[in-house]
Amino acid sequence: MATSIRLRRLGAIAAIAGGAYTIVRQPSFSSNDRGDKSTALDTFRRKIADPFAVVPPRDTQEAALIGSSLVNPLDILVVGGGATGCGVALDAATRGLRVGLVEREDFASGTSSRSTKLIHGGVRYLEKAVFNLDYGQLKLVFHALEERKQVIDNAPHLCRALPCMTPCFDWFDAIYYWAGLKMYDLVAGRHLLHLSRYYSAQESVELFPTLARNGKDKTLKGTVVYYDGQMNDSRLNVALACSAALAGAAVLNHAEVVSLLKDEGDGRIIGARIRNNLSAGLMSEEAVLVSKIGKEFDAYAKVVVNAAGPFCDSVRVLADKDAKPMICPSSGVHIVLPDYYSPDGMGLIVPKTKDGRVVFMLPWLGRTVAGTTDSNTSITMLPEPHENEIEFILDAISDYLNIKVRRTDVLSAWSGIRPLAIDPKANSTASISRDHVVTEDHPGLVTITGGKWTTYRSMAEDAVDVAIKSGKLNPANKCLTYNLQLVGADGWDPASFTVLAQQYVRMKRSHAGKVVPGAMDTAAAKHLSHAYGALAERVAAIAQNENLGKRLAHGYPFLEAEVAYCAREEYCESAVDFVARRCRLAFLDTDAAQRALPRIIEILAAEHKWDKSRQKQELHKGKEFLETFKSSKNAQFHDGKH
Repeated sequence: MATSIRLRRLGAIAAIAGGAYTIVRQPSFSSNDRGDKSTALDTFRRKIADPFAVVPPRDTQEAALIGSSLVNPLDILVVGGGATGCGVALDAATRGLRVGLVEREDFASGTSSRSTKLIHGGVRYLEKAVFNLDYGQLKLVFHALEERKQVIDNAPHLCRALPCMTPCFDWFDAIYYWAGLKMYDLVAGRHLLHLSRYYSAQESVELFPTLARNGKDKTLKGTVVYYDGQMNDSRLNVALACSAALAGAAVLNHAEVVSLLKDEGDGRIIGARIRNNLSAGLMSEEAVLVSKIGKEFDAYAKVVVNAAGPFCDSVRVLADKDAKPMICPSSGVHIVLPDYYSPDGMGLIVPKTKDGRVVFMLPWLGRTVAGTTDSNTSITMLPEPHENEIEFILDAISDYLNIKVRRTDVLSAWSGIRPLAIDPKANSTASISRDHVVTEDHPGLVTITGGKWTTYRSMAEDAVDVAIKSGKLNPANKCLTYNLQLVGADGWDPASFTVLAQQYVRMKRSHAGKVVPGAMDTAAAKHLSHAYGALAERVAAIAQNENLGKRLAHGYPFLEAEVAYCAREEYCESAVDFVARRCRLAFLDTDAAQRALPRIIEILAAEHKWDKSRQKQELHKGKEFLETFKSSKNAQFHDGKH
């Protein structure tokens, strides 16, 4: 029975694969909307790509928000600094609108820094589309594949195509996955990254040495390798925020919306009251404990766009205390393991484990990230992974590897909250979707939520379109973000790191205080090139000229110079901002991040003029934050099987 069902499914895949191109290939965009060489597009490209451009300082951005008024409001005020919120700010600013953005914590501090790091079209959704004969799902996959290519093209230094291997332990699986992934290639069309292909068992273990030849009481027959995209998610988010700032948006992190402003006549949302959470950090420690509040101000706007991710319902409640929830939160846990678990250039994806879930292992920034879980959760600012979820991931990957999988190898583990969307106008929860929802369920407040990282750009475009209609705004031009490269992308290519390696040295202070030169080795040069793109030379110059060339943590390429650069050029306002979102040390190795904290705080203190009290606060907050990343050293577990 099971075999006959699988044969029918295979037949359905083959049938749709044959007709996919005629079914799906619809021109998504007119030639006027995309890829035009308009004056506006060229202008914004120059602004963002200008090698001498610097983002406006934080005080200037705050002043721009404070300067709005009832008679001179912003066009759009964005609440939320994740991928979608920063995407909205960039889209709206490049349409010539006056834009402000506020984020309670830091850019990408929520879901956008805790993703799977994949930019994907959704091969699983393609399978559902085939089996359920769901044309809507098929269109979603096609759209995501198109957006996948644009994300990579617009930030090539932060994104790459990654081959992903699917092991096959019987011949039917090999044929089934090969056919399905060939359809995935076909649906991608001209947005294809690379063709998928089949590898024999011998070829597979040569490509992925830790892959087990025997598993699930079966012998490996071969593997099918297909390509998706991979990114450095929070750095991509920061690049979005900085690009929006260079395009003219006033972006402000660590600024919390405490209430929404309403028109006294018709009740329309006309702005927000905002608390600058950093102003509390400028007080003495005693004053902070007493006040618990920073400086507050009002920002006025014709439309407020709510892009607060898992927290969008808490913003909607500020407008209407009886608003129906539209978020169904789902927890996704990931763990980081040493590099030897997977080769640098190949990921492993198992579509169905013994309990039906998907599990993967992907090389990422010199380590291996594995996951993921998908379970109901409550919404919290700092979600923590549960030990049973970590154990599930370890159990799942151990079935496919020929090495011992140990709990003590877990360098970091984190949990992220996926904001699955429920359309508040729908009659049942059956409308829960991985797709996004844009709604204006209170006049003047447009909410965008759901979706995924891959489609952030088109999600932002949809939200801005609705905001323009809601506020009767007059943009100077149509959406320009389809072919707009982000900061650091212009002029970058994969060989750019060689310039850093050849032309810069890392001047560093020894323990005795003596300044000594060090080579800008390949690892450091490649890291800077990929993290900062065409702007990497700015960081290298700081390392060379300001004696900040020392590594922050043994075995990792992160340099002291990056802390200073991020404080000056990327709105890095706290130690956690740096260790979690500007560099990824917290996600890669929690214990190494903890050891690096004092030096990071020391450099930030020099940049931001922190007193001893503030430095003490930063150390406490940093350690508290890192406690939520369950490495083997800060977790309570009994190391039995692993």
